[in-house]
Amino acid sequence: MHTSYIVTFTSDDRPGLVEQLSRVIENNGGNWHESRLSQLGGMFAGLILVSLPKEGASALETELKNLSASGLSVQLTSTGDRSDPVAGRNINLTVMGPDRLGIVREISHALANRHINVLQMDSQVNSAPMSAEMIFTASIEAWIPETTDSDDLCDALDAIADNMTLGIDLNSPL
Repeated sequence: MHTSYIVTFTSDDRPGLVEQLSRVIENNGGNWHESRLSQLGGMFAGLILVSLPKEGASALETELKNLSASGLSVQLTSTGDRSDPVAGRNINLTVMGPDRLGIVREISHALANRHINVLQMDSQVNSAPMSAEMIFTASIEAWIPETTDSDDLCDALDAIADNMTLGIDLNSPL
């Protein structure tokens, strides 16, 4: 019987990290399914979904922890049994505006209060071409329950956009 695990890691960025991780996973009978890997602030970080025979998890965890000698911080977490998802659909939000404290907190608070689950979020801060002002951008994919009041969500996002001088676009019809 195979079980799924999430491998979470961070390390100083250097060539060969992905190969090093993939070798340990394969050597322990693991199959690499999905991953989100990225360079952030000079570090390399990631999440990897793997499956392997349940009896191999302990050996995989030990071998991954041994990579700490090379500067890699790694954790293995079982995905466990999951309940069926709530009826709903995916939505996509794009956010853009002057960078300031609290943007992610405000938007994630509005989503969480409505039981909307963030599935994926990519964000960055870049210098605007003409003014050199720091601009925050984000792309958010979320799962919205069928029972969510669409008008209430739109009103909340509009209030955040107005208050923080942001553009928040809901790219999925409610």
